[in-house]
Amino acid sequence: MTYAVSKLLSYEDFIHQYADNYRYELADGELIDIEPTGPHETVSGKLATKIGIAITNAQLPWFIPRTCLIRPLADAITARRPDIVILDETVLLNEPLWENEPVITNGRSVKLVVEVVSNNWETDYARKVEEYALLGIPEYWIADYRGLGGVAFIGRPKQPTFTVCQLQGDDYIQQKYHLGETISSRILPDLKFKLDDILPK
Repeated sequence: MTYAVSKLLSYEDFIHQYADNYRYELADGELIDIEPTGPHETVSGKLATKIGIAITNAQLPWFIPRTCLIRPLADAITARRPDIVILDETVLLNEPLWENEPVITNGRSVKLVVEVVSNNWETDYARKVEEYALLGIPEYWIADYRGLGGVAFIGRPKQPTFTVCQLQGDDYIQQKYHLGETISSRILPDLKFKLDDILPK
């Protein structure tokens, strides 16, 4: 996603003005205007379809919300809006804000978060890895379909890379996949796909 910062907001003001507008997220009080490209939406749409089919086939009580915010820390002025988030409907009763706002504060409610990388790759590979691990989200996928991430994250030569981060203790163990390699997930073990399958044509 391409990010353009416009102004500072409190968390409460952000929720009041932008909670239902999935074009925006908040990071340290900065209003982030998310302007995804067509190819970005192609990747996230294809991936969401595959995930949705896998959830249905496995008859799991999970779903992909149309819009959802994740607040990593109760005292943070941050509200993340992942490209795809999988929620466990059986534990949403424990979410203090969910009944009135599409906001998740408890990592137990989230089974999987997916970010499709654009020009903001530093946030996806560094800060969000820490935030989602701190919340205890079991898996975090980073779909870097253009190979934009730094070599410290995707290696050399830079190439399209799909990273599956699986929580082990308090940190993520990361497994990287490239074109032609079958991607596997502990959360959805029957879902098998390749990065090739979700690329824009």
